[in-house]
Amino acid sequence: MTLEELKREFLEYLEITKGRSIKTVANYDHYLTRFLSYAKAKSPADITDQGIREYRLWLNRLPAPTGTLKRKTQNFHLIALRAFLKYMAKRDVKSLQPDKIELAKVPERSLDLITSVELGRIMKAPDTTNLKGLRDRAILELLFSTGLRVSELCSLDSDIDLSRDELSIRGKGEKIRVVFLSDTAKKAVAEYLKARKDMEEALFVNYGRGNQKPGRLTPRAVEMSVKYYAIKAGITKKVTPHVIRHSFATDLLENGADLRSVQALLGHANIQTTQVYTHVTDKHLRDIHKRFHGTKRG
Repeated sequence: MTLEELKREFLEYLEITKGRSIKTVANYDHYLTRFLSYAKAKSPADITDQGIREYRLWLNRLPAPTGTLKRKTQNFHLIALRAFLKYMAKRDVKSLQPDKIELAKVPERSLDLITSVELGRIMKAPDTTNLKGLRDRAILELLFSTGLRVSELCSLDSDIDLSRDELSIRGKGEKIRVVFLSDTAKKAVAEYLKARKDMEEALFVNYGRGNQKPGRLTPRAVEMSVKYYAIKAGITKKVTPHVIRHSFATDLLENGADLRSVQALLGHANIQTTQVYTHVTDKHLRDIHKRFHGTKRG
């Protein structure tokens, strides 16, 4: 089989057997197509160690809007290629061994954070005398109570059971996890649902102008809404739904939650992803510094 045929079967395998989302499959298709186009490889045997080294150098020098491709983006290309090689190895197709591809080291991820005071100001920013304001306050409260990703929030339906404190959500990789609703979040969602007159299935809908029919709110619309309320609250730094997710995680860790529990609540597949929060929440190290640093200075 040619590499193009194997690539097509690999993408079908990702979608059907592995249950990857259409967007993920499309990303893998993009990364692999770019590699095959560069390498001009036709058969699995054409993928060589030397060819990979030359490809990595080409990726590192590839022009991008911000200069060149970020290391993280370069790694996405390599992760897709490595997964493709693993698939071929599983099918006993002879090609380069997947472990021959090492990912580039990337700078430690930095967090965009807001203070609890700033978060409080954002929560109070919506005008709750109208339906849109009630909706937006419910969105903000639910984001902070659950740590949901914006796509997960937008997927919720209006038949949400507010008599319970927990909610099952289908996240990345089709994995289901449980998130929990605070009393404040439940109250905000209940007030919003009570004020609604439409029969839309979605929990959060976009109220169009005039006679335009309401539809499910998009992640982009939620992002714009959060940005608007941050500006209204007098916050100059960039605030997104993901920043509120960061606030959810740091709030838990600062109040004594263990890392494994926070990992489960966020839906992280790997605990290394969750560990990015620890350096901003380690009160013990802060206390050590205050107690012992500079004590002998006059």
